[in-house]
Amino acid sequence: MLTVYDCLVNQHDLRLVVVAVVVCVFATATTFNLLAHVRRSKGRSRQVWLFIAAASSGFGIWATHFIAMLAFTPGLETGYDITLTVASLVAAIAATGLGMAVALAWNGRRLTGTGGAIVGGGIAVMHYLGMAAFEVPGRLVWDGALVWTSVASGIAFAGLALRVGLGGRGSAPISAGAALLTLAICSHHFIAMGAVAIVPDPALEVPASALSPAWLATAAGIASIVILFLSFAALILDLRDRRRIKLEKERMRSFADAAVEGLLVCDGGTIVSANGSFLDLSGFPLDEIVGTELSAYLPAPTVIARLFGQPDQSIETELRQSSGKAVPVELIMRRVTYADKPHNVIAVRGLRDRKQAEARIHFLAHHDPLTGLANRSSFDQRLDLEIEAHRKAQQRLAVICLDLDRFKDVNDLFGHSAGDRLLQDAALRLSAALCEGQLIARLGGDEFAVIVPGLDSPVQAGRLAEVMLEALGDREGDGPLSLVTASIGIAVYPDDAPHRAGLLSNADAALYRAKKEGRGTYRFFEAVMSEEVRERRSIEQDLRQALDKEELAIVYQPQTHIVTKDIMGFEALLRWKHPVRGDVSPATFILIAEESGIILKLGEWVLRTACGQAAVWDRPLKVAINVSALQLNSPNFVDLVQDVLKQARLDPARLELEITESVLIRDPERALHTLTELKGIGVSIAMDDFGTGYSSLSNLRNFPFDKIKIDRSFVRAIDRNMQAAAIVRAVLGLGRGLGLPVIAEGVETSGELAFLNAEGCKEAQGFLFGRPAPIEVFRNVTHSEAVA
Repeated sequence: MLTVYDCLVNQHDLRLVVVAVVVCVFATATTFNLLAHVRRSKGRSRQVWLFIAAASSGFGIWATHFIAMLAFTPGLETGYDITLTVASLVAAIAATGLGMAVALAWNGRRLTGTGGAIVGGGIAVMHYLGMAAFEVPGRLVWDGALVWTSVASGIAFAGLALRVGLGGRGSAPISAGAALLTLAICSHHFIAMGAVAIVPDPALEVPASALSPAWLATAAGIASIVILFLSFAALILDLRDRRRIKLEKERMRSFADAAVEGLLVCDGGTIVSANGSFLDLSGFPLDEIVGTELSAYLPAPTVIARLFGQPDQSIETELRQSSGKAVPVELIMRRVTYADKPHNVIAVRGLRDRKQAEARIHFLAHHDPLTGLANRSSFDQRLDLEIEAHRKAQQRLAVICLDLDRFKDVNDLFGHSAGDRLLQDAALRLSAALCEGQLIARLGGDEFAVIVPGLDSPVQAGRLAEVMLEALGDREGDGPLSLVTASIGIAVYPDDAPHRAGLLSNADAALYRAKKEGRGTYRFFEAVMSEEVRERRSIEQDLRQALDKEELAIVYQPQTHIVTKDIMGFEALLRWKHPVRGDVSPATFILIAEESGIILKLGEWVLRTACGQAAVWDRPLKVAINVSALQLNSPNFVDLVQDVLKQARLDPARLELEITESVLIRDPERALHTLTELKGIGVSIAMDDFGTGYSSLSNLRNFPFDKIKIDRSFVRAIDRNMQAAAIVRAVLGLGRGLGLPVIAEGVETSGELAFLNAEGCKEAQGFLFGRPAPIEVFRNVTHSEAVA
């Protein structure tokens, strides 16, 4: 290699060597930029750009060689054979074109080395054709070892140049490839120049037709200009492509950011871009994501392999967020061309909302949405499983049915929101009272049920019922909710029934017995209860249809002045004649109507019918109508009364509404407001059944009553019962003191009448004055022409 060094230093003009190297650098850089454009082109355009790249490379190799030859100073006259000089240029272009075509043939790395070797061979062919065109007065002697070294150097570096330059994307591979190709050209040229020695021969002369160095310099200059032109063209193309790619990226990013789903663009498994939705979902900033591996965000090791192996198919997995938490996501991968290269686009859809919705749907399918307790379906499934398990283990279990007393009153009087709060409060209190393994469910309305498995003795179920009653009764304050208690029924498996339906039915029968016997308590099932429950349900069902079937009627009982015996008015009383049962006692069906809420419909019918009948009487007698708590506290009751009076054309002064004191304690403020409004339209208010239930003297002072009615339980045998006589005497005195007239109910004997007359009672009603009957029976009283 010392020969090569000596040739370069002592036989070359280093200034021109530098020019040759610079031209070579320009040429190789231009070549690789053009090759990048060739890779992006297709069809005929690809062939055109391949020729231009080959021309750039061929001109560069040729210009480098001949500029370096101009730098060669052997000290003899020199010239160049025109034909061989042109042939060397054509060979350079053809060889490099062929090598590039081979390297790009399959757009892969397998043949890039082969194509580069062909380019290296073309460098050698061009060089030695150029040396063959070299004319001097002497002979050229070659060092064979250096010749082969020059060829091997050109082929090796050129093969490596194309392998590196075409093996990646971006400016770094292009720059490395250009540097290696420059090294291939220059190393080959100067090693080859070191391999030649000139032996002067006076017998030889430079032909007159030989191209002089001056003309060669001109040709090399033209070649350099061509290279510069191609370099400028390549630069323009590169800038245009960069701008196009940038615009494409920006357009894709804008589309990606507009997507609701998260989007990742990956080069293999490396993330190159992400949209805003993915950044929001993951919590990572963009600069931390770009360049990282996809596996950093998908913890499951098999997910990426499945994702890339199954494009266009959704895969559910978890995504790691910046907080370290994992969220459920759905991934779908598709392959696209991005920045002129195949990429993987992964759509990332967050499943948290869907999972929550699915969990909510599953919860609602098995739970009550208001209280969060198990629903009837879940309760039935659990009870069936428990019955089967206890059958195999030969153990007892208990079913407890519970409902809230007067819940319908709360709903009707205070609105459904108050009822909902009451149910939620009850659910919390009842749940807290249970032990592990016990299940409570809301079966509907205000009805709850509890499964008590592993029962050693029915006493355990009774103790739990006591705990639940205590939990519900432990309410502070005196609001409407504090008035609500609970009734509980208990049935035991297998003593009371061997299956679910029987257990629930029997527990419900025990519940009805608890209500019937005072409420706020619990009862165990007894065989006799089943018939009572069926009877009550049958009555309720028939009662709902009684109006439509015209089974209901109103009868009237006269209210009479004790001294004059004149009838002052009538009390309207509801009667039900069942086609099968016959006359059903009001004591039976009125209670059921109140508990079921049917009383609102019945009460309106009684009000309209009685007022309509009273309106046609000739005499302005009063008509008294009983009003339940649900009616009085319903929001539109006053409007209803006004509408009835208007339609019937009845003077409001002739209507008297009778209420019991129990109505007042449920919501005193609402009751006072309603009674005041009724008084305002001219309706009279009577306190019914005074002396029973929740009697309080303060009620007479605080509420606008027009009359007091003494309950029949005090009037019965008043002439013989000293205690009853004392109470009636006190009530009559109270009435006189407050200026309120008093009417006695249930007067049946002349002795009772004599006592009342003696004590100053003015009015009375009862069988002594007339039994309840249809109004036609009293036509001689209600119509003046009959009296005349």
